[in-house]
Amino acid sequence: MNLENIKKIDPLVADEIQKEFERQQNTIELIASENITSKAVLEACGSVLTNKYAEGKPYSRFYNGCEHVDIIEEVAQERACKLFNMEHANVQPHSGAQANMAVFMYLLKPGDKVLGMDLSSGGHLSHGSPVNFSGMYFDVKSYGVDDFGCIDYENVRQMALEHKPKLIVCGASNYSKIIDFKKFREIADEVGAYLLADIAHIAGLVAAGVHPSPAGYAQFVTTTTHKSLRGPRGGIIMCDMEHARGIDKAVFPGMQGGPLEHIIAGKAVALLEASKPEFKTYAEQILKNAKALAQGLMDEGMEIIGGMTENHLMTLDLRKTSRTGKEMANVLESVGITANKNTVPNDPQTPFVTSGIRLGVPAVTTRGFKEDDMVEVAKIIASAVYSADNKSGLKNLRERSLKLCKKYPLYKG
Repeated sequence: MNLENIKKIDPLVADEIQKEFERQQNTIELIASENITSKAVLEACGSVLTNKYAEGKPYSRFYNGCEHVDIIEEVAQERACKLFNMEHANVQPHSGAQANMAVFMYLLKPGDKVLGMDLSSGGHLSHGSPVNFSGMYFDVKSYGVDDFGCIDYENVRQMALEHKPKLIVCGASNYSKIIDFKKFREIADEVGAYLLADIAHIAGLVAAGVHPSPAGYAQFVTTTTHKSLRGPRGGIIMCDMEHARGIDKAVFPGMQGGPLEHIIAGKAVALLEASKPEFKTYAEQILKNAKALAQGLMDEGMEIIGGMTENHLMTLDLRKTSRTGKEMANVLESVGITANKNTVPNDPQTPFVTSGIRLGVPAVTTRGFKEDDMVEVAKIIASAVYSADNKSGLKNLRERSLKLCKKYPLYKG
């Protein structure tokens, strides 16, 4: 990495950036919400566009000198609409949570009823958690999953009929099955609710056509750009044209000020990359790698919530071991695998401890890992669970993970 200018001004920050690069280079990244952007995306995000303030929308700004960022943002909007088959896109939200906030702000008044997925069952904070704005200011009822880790659509329907929400939220932060957007829309129509599909995790899979799309079913679609879509950290809102003006006003001036035009440029680049045939090949490999990891773990005696995954992630259920999610996340990090602790359905542990580990494969797939590599990763994880107290055994596992990392450099050339 070229950090010469930072080294001259701020050696401390330069040193930590270099160390972070080395950490990523020498770590098997299995955090499902992380990925590795292209060099082109990195260049866009680190460009002179960071200097530009541009409140408003393209060609309708509150600042002069926006002629170039106008074109870039407009292109990003057009690419998002084309890629996801939606009528309107706002690419300004700084995150997926803020994208969801804008939809809530546009559609709802404080106290309005919302039906969203429970956080402990795989939903997101912004789908109605009581510690988040969505749960603080709105009357949220939460649906979960059954004993097999699957959404019970009839239960969702019965809850919708009982509570008559104005908005139903589908999509998840930790759900390993295909989401039936058509069924959700049927439920929403039955009770007169709007449907918001949060596809933050599966956006890359949807874009590549390897997961069903919410287009045509959800009036509102939100996503992050930094997970399976492999772009910069940020959010996008897409909607039917009749809601475009209201959504745009909810983003600015309703929710945030000036957009991050350098990040929007990164989004534009990533959206173009996601439209290429090689991205479809990448998404297909994600599914292959996820299945190989899940099967490899089960072959080693591990339990996966819901069994075989249908997308990019899975949850390792530790309840029948003597380990907790918090403990194993730290043990895995010590052997060169980064993952995050996660709750499981009906978790006996607190959210700060948990009985599960969430695992995702977009980042390692970007690096070039294939199915055989994922089997080796599964063996390392299982061995770490079984021998978490064996320091010499853990050292051997670290050597095995490092060997895989050296096989697939973070950036080639």
